Amino acid sequence: MKNWQIPRRTFLRGLGTMIALPMLESMVPAVGALAATTGGAPTTPKGFPKRIAFVYTPNGQNMADWTPATLGADYELPLILEPLKPFRSDMMVLSGLAQTRANANGDGGGDHARASATFLTGCQARKTAGADIKIGVSVDQIAAAKVGEQTRFPSLELSCDKGQRAGSCDSGYSCAYQFNLSWKSESMPVNPEVDPRAAFDRLFGSANVNETKEARTKRDFYNRSILDFVLDDAKRLQSNLGATDRRKVDEYLTAVRELERRIEQSAKFDLNLPPGGRKERDMTGDYSFEQHIRLMFDLQVLAFQTDSTRVSTFILAHDGSNRPFPFLGISDGHHDLSHHRNDEAKKAKIAQINKFYTTQFAYFLEKMKSIKEGEGTLLDHSMIVYGSGISDGNQHLHTNLPVILAGRGGGTVSSGRHVRVPEKTPMTNLYLSMLDRVGVHAERIGDSSGKLESIG
Repeated sequence: MKNWQIPRRTFLRGLGTMIALPMLESMVPAVGALAATTGGAPTTPKGFPKRIAFVYTPNGQNMADWTPATLGADYELPLILEPLKPFRSDMMVLSGLAQTRANANGDGGGDHARASATFLTGCQARKTAGADIKIGVSVDQIAAAKVGEQTRFPSLELSCDKGQRAGSCDSGYSCAYQFNLSWKSESMPVNPEVDPRAAFDRLFGSANVNETKEARTKRDFYNRSILDFVLDDAKRLQSNLGATDRRKVDEYLTAVRELERRIEQSAKFDLNLPPGGRKERDMTGDYSFEQHIRLMFDLQVLAFQTDSTRVSTFILAHDGSNRPFPFLGISDGHHDLSHHRNDEAKKAKIAQINKFYTTQFAYFLEKMKSIKEGEGTLLDHSMIVYGSGISDGNQHLHTNLPVILAGRGGGTVSSGRHVRVPEKTPMTNLYLSMLDRVGVHAERIGDSSGKLESIG
């Protein structure tokens, strides 16, 4: 390695373009200095930044095919979790957690809206279809308010449903509750980005919005890559790097170009995104739901890899989604099937849909685990919650939620186990413990009653 150091916040720049770099050997001393100047914990080769992410799946699970039969390290993965077998030692299955504020509690129907709104807040949503929405600050935004000061973007919000942002969506609840996980304040949701192309431009665009638009126009007109605008900068950087760093930068830029190519290819087709509610159109033509999910996961990985953000949320589909899955041979809507009334054929289809989603999550974990950071991986330095605000969709239950905590939190999480906590333990207790591990102190989140010590 050449005796040359570069700051952690080094970007390849061009017209309307800022491409952050992954962690390089040349940056290691500079990273510790950055943490010292920003008040964060020293970031050394053995102490990389910790990332937290939340991935939401709709309509609960077929819990009989989700829940491992045994506790501890020797648990077997049931049908729905089978795709996660390669990551069995990298994750923890948590049983017994609850979101009681998603129950009616006197407010009548609207479990899907409450499930989403409560998932990261632990608060009861005010039942309204008007502008007077009220819930609570979500855990991701509590984290972003602190650790977001050290990154280009405080947080990243993604979704595969463009949905509605206003009006009534579920039994008199505003659509804002059903299509958002992230809440910056009691009345301000952080709308997720649905279009992979727009998310890519945000991640790699400059701080000047007009310059980013100009660069996009030129790229489209001349059929150019975003990398073409930073080529000179990249060559100058490469000439000063050692062999290991040069290889790492080459691999990273290749990954960026490949993702860009896939996004541009997908943009040629009508994504035919469902508008939300109960009357979603069949996903036909060239749109691929799996492709959409994976593009978003890839963007999330790059955002973490480059330390562009350390906090993210991703709604795979909104709660109450009635999306059909013709590519699985399922023409019925997901929400309709979730009210199976113990029909075994419908429950089998639900399990199939649930397994499709865990297969996509496995894709994400594989990407995270493939990226080396010091002696560990990006997944080792992360904590990723995968789950739903509903367990049994047939009864709209908000207890014994299906929850996975993936990643080792920089060595602070004891993975590779199935853990059962006391029944109705607030989900927010898990969040308090996660915040602790990223250096954010919070006395309480929503209905929390303490910290979930069993994850350590």
